[in-house]
Amino acid sequence: MYPRQHLTTPLLQRPDPAVSIDSTTISRAKLGDIDAFTAIVEAYHQRCLRFARSMLRNPDDAEDMVQEAFVRLYRALPRYEERYRFESWLFQILGNCCRTANTTFRRVEARAVDDESIVERMPSADMPGRQFDEEWSTAVRTALAEVPDYNREIFLLHYIEGFSYDEIERMTGVRQSALKMRVKRASDYLRRRLAPDRQ
Repeated sequence: MYPRQHLTTPLLQRPDPAVSIDSTTISRAKLGDIDAFTAIVEAYHQRCLRFARSMLRNPDDAEDMVQEAFVRLYRALPRYEERYRFESWLFQILGNCCRTANTTFRRVEARAVDDESIVERMPSADMPGRQFDEEWSTAVRTALAEVPDYNREIFLLHYIEGFSYDEIERMTGVRQSALKMRVKRASDYLRRRLAPDRQ
């Protein structure tokens, strides 16, 4: 629908489609099989971590939010309905964790004396997210951080994680017309922000 040439560079790669889990493993995990649940965590951990670092206003919280999402996932697994795609259900839980963390961070930030810049809130090469830093340039991460939370989440879910608008509507409760507008606004902003003439 929208041109993607500036958004699908190696800096904005979608996850490897091979990174998924079979329905048998999910069924075993629902029944309390710890090995099956561990396999789920191992399959999705890096992908969830990347999403959380992109979504959170304070990327240092990413590991905690991913762990919280997996704890919630474990508790909720018996209620998982297999007619829905497992990945969309997992990212719905992770998105809820990230939104809560962003709300808390905003409150703390509002009370802070100094006004931190967006760049200063990004992870450095010395942090555990070094691989993330190598995949995503500073310019891309800074531009993403400037996109409003409600647009950034939808952009990440659709463009980067590859979820359909039907799935995102079910995950977020936002109607598709609004979802498409949010993705367009985020995409337009990133194209402007990352245009070659701004380098």
